[in-house]
Amino acid sequence: MIHKVSCDFAGRPLTIETGRLARQADASVLVTYGETIVLVTAAVSPEPMDLDFLPLRVDFEEKMYAVGRIPGGFFKREGRPGEDAILTCRKTDRPIRPLLPSGLRNDVQVIATALSAETQNSVDLVTMTGASAAMHLSSLPFAGPFSVAQVGREDGDLLINPSFEQLEAGGLDLLVATTAEGIIMAEMEGHQVPEEEVIEGIRLAEEACQPVLEIIQELREKAGKPKRDYPLWEPRPEIAQFVRDEIGAQLSEALQITDKTERQAGIRALRQEAITQLEEDFEAPKSDVQAAIDDITKEYVKKLVLERQQRVDGRGFKDIRSISCEVGLLPRTHGSGLFTRGETQVLTTTTLGPVHDQKLVRSLEEEEYKRFMHHYNFPPFSVGEVKALRAPARREIGHGAIGKKALKSMLPPEKDFPYTIRLVSEVLESNGSSSMASVCGATLALMDAGVQITAPVAGIAVGLIYESEDNYALLTDIQGIEDHAGHMDFKVAGTRGGINALHLDMKVAGLPPAILTEGLQQAREARLQILDAMAEALPYPRTELSRYAPRMYTLQIPRDTIGTLIGPGGKHVRQLQDTYEVEIDIEDDGTVFVFGTDGEKAERAYEYIREMTREVEIGEVFTGKVVSTTAFGAFVEIVPGREGLVHISHLAWEHVNRTEDVLKAGDEVKVKVIDIDDEGKIRLSRKELLPRSDNHSDSDKRRGGSGRGRAYSRDK
Repeated sequence: MIHKVSCDFAGRPLTIETGRLARQADASVLVTYGETIVLVTAAVSPEPMDLDFLPLRVDFEEKMYAVGRIPGGFFKREGRPGEDAILTCRKTDRPIRPLLPSGLRNDVQVIATALSAETQNSVDLVTMTGASAAMHLSSLPFAGPFSVAQVGREDGDLLINPSFEQLEAGGLDLLVATTAEGIIMAEMEGHQVPEEEVIEGIRLAEEACQPVLEIIQELREKAGKPKRDYPLWEPRPEIAQFVRDEIGAQLSEALQITDKTERQAGIRALRQEAITQLEEDFEAPKSDVQAAIDDITKEYVKKLVLERQQRVDGRGFKDIRSISCEVGLLPRTHGSGLFTRGETQVLTTTTLGPVHDQKLVRSLEEEEYKRFMHHYNFPPFSVGEVKALRAPARREIGHGAIGKKALKSMLPPEKDFPYTIRLVSEVLESNGSSSMASVCGATLALMDAGVQITAPVAGIAVGLIYESEDNYALLTDIQGIEDHAGHMDFKVAGTRGGINALHLDMKVAGLPPAILTEGLQQAREARLQILDAMAEALPYPRTELSRYAPRMYTLQIPRDTIGTLIGPGGKHVRQLQDTYEVEIDIEDDGTVFVFGTDGEKAERAYEYIREMTREVEIGEVFTGKVVSTTAFGAFVEIVPGREGLVHISHLAWEHVNRTEDVLKAGDEVKVKVIDIDDEGKIRLSRKELLPRSDNHSDSDKRRGGSGRGRAYSRDK
C-alpha cells in the first residue's frame, strides 16, 4: 500500500512517500521537494557481522539523468562518486550515526539515488530528509527522526532553503539537522559571519524543521515496520569486571600521563597484560578488553572534568596548547607554512598554476571549473600507526573540504589573481583537530606565497563533556582522548571579523542552541589567540610571489582576433608557447592568460600578443617585414600575425615596373596605414612616408592626382 505525507516547508510542499518503489528494502521512501526527487533506501543484514564497530555505510548515487545530462568519459556512465557526492554521504551519515546504538553489529546501508534534481534547492537537503525517514520507518533501533533545513541570507535577512543564487550572493550557507532533543549536526560556509547571526540561523533552522519531524513521525505511524530486537554487542561481563578489578587502578594512573605517546604506550601495555591473562579462559578477548578500557576511559574523563573541574593534561577548560608557526620552510615550493599546536602538526604548501590547471567539477548541481583546491592527507605515521597507503578516504576528503570552505571567500578575485591555487596539508602529527590546524597552516602557506588574502583565517575545535543541560563543560582545543570520551566535536574557523566555516558533530541525540552559543563564543576567544600567534610568524601576505612561482599576465583581445592568435590548427599559439616557453590560455570572451616560469619571457610573450591583436588605426606608421611579393604589390607584416598590402602604386612616387625592384621578401620597410575595409583588410603605403621631388609634384598635379590615378591612366 502506498502512503504519503506532506507539509509546507519554507513556502514549498515537501512530500514523503513509501510503498511504491524499492519494496524489498527494509524501508524506502521517495522524497519530493519542488522538482527534486530522491529515492532513499535503508537495508540491514539479517545477521550480525564479526566486527568491533558499528557497520553503517551511506552512499549517494549521482545519476546524471536527474539533470538531463549524459555522463562524460569513455564509458558514458556514472563511475566512482565524485567529491561532492562523498561530501553528501558524510553529511547524511553524521546525524544518523549517533541515533543508532553503538553495539549494533548488523550491517546497515543507506543508499540515496537522485532521480530528478532542480537548481532551486540543494539535493543534499532532500537526501538527508529521506535518510531520516527511511531509517525511522525501518526495523532498526533508530532514535530519530531528524530533520534538516538550510539557511542563507538575502539583503541582510535570513531565509530558509534558499536557491543556489541566493546562497552564493548572500555569503552564508548553513545546514542544520535537528531532532526533538535539539541540534545534532551543523555545517556552514560563509564570509566572516558574526557569531550572533550564526546562532540566529541555527534557531531559525530548528524552528523550520518541526513540521518535517511531525510528518516523518506520522508516516512512521502509518507505514513503519515493527522494530526488531537486534542483538547489541557488549563486552562479556566477566571480562569487563576483570579489567576493572585487575588493571582499573593502573589504567587511571596511565590516563593521567600528559604526553600522548607515553599515555598510549602505558594503556597498550595494560591492555596486552589483560588479554594475555584472559586468553587462557576466554576465546578472543581482545575486543572485550578494549571496550572495557574505553568505558573506563570515558568514565574517568567525565568524572575528572565534571567533578574535579580538571582536564587530562592539566589545562583549564579554555586553555590552548602551545603554538608555534613557521613559514618559508620549503624553498622550491611557492609557499609553505608549518603550524604546530601541542601534539598536532600540519605542513601546508601552496602551488600556483595556470588557468588550464583548474579542476573540472561535474555534479548534479554544477558543471564548471574550480580554481581553488585544498587537499588534506592523514598518513598513518601521524598517529604512530603502520598502514598501507591508499587513496584519500572519506574523512580526508571531508577535512579538506572544511579547510577549503574556511579559506575560499578570503582569496583575491579571479580577475585580479587568475592563478589556479592548490593547497596540500600534510598532517605530520595528530592529537586532536588536525583539520583546524590545516586551516592555520594553509593561511600561513598562502601568505608566504604572496597570495593577497582578505584576512588571515584560524580554526579551533571545542569539545563537550555532557551529563545534562545543567551539568556540562565545554573544552577548548580538545585532544584525542577528549574527543573520544566526549560528546561533541565543534570545529569553527574564521577571521577576526567572523566565521567562515563550522562543522558540528554530536554523540548525543541533540543539544539546545544555548550550549552552541556558548561554544561559539569560546571558539572566538581561542581563534583570536591563535591569530595573534600566527601574526608573529607572518602578519600579512608577502608583497612579491616566490621567485620560483610562475608569472601570469592577462589581457583582453577583440573576439574577432582570437582566430588570428590561435592560427590554423593552433599553429600560431603553439609557436608562441615554444618561442617564449610559456603556456597560453584563451577564453571565449577574448581573455588571454600568459603563464610562464620565466617572468621576462612571459612579459615578452604578453607584449607580442598585445601588439598582435590590438586595433590598427588609419594613419599609424609601422616598421614591418615583407612577407611575400606579387605582381601587384608586397604583403607586409606590421604587427605579429597581421599583414597589410602595399600596392605597387604605393611603393614609390615614381613608376615601379616590378615589386621586386623596390622590396623583396624579408626586407624591413616603414609603411603607413591608409585604409581598412569592412572585412578588416589593411592597405598600406610606403611612398607617403617618402619625400616628393618637385618634378614629381608638378607632374602629379598635371596628371590630376595620386600615383594610383597615374597608374590607372597609363594602364588605360
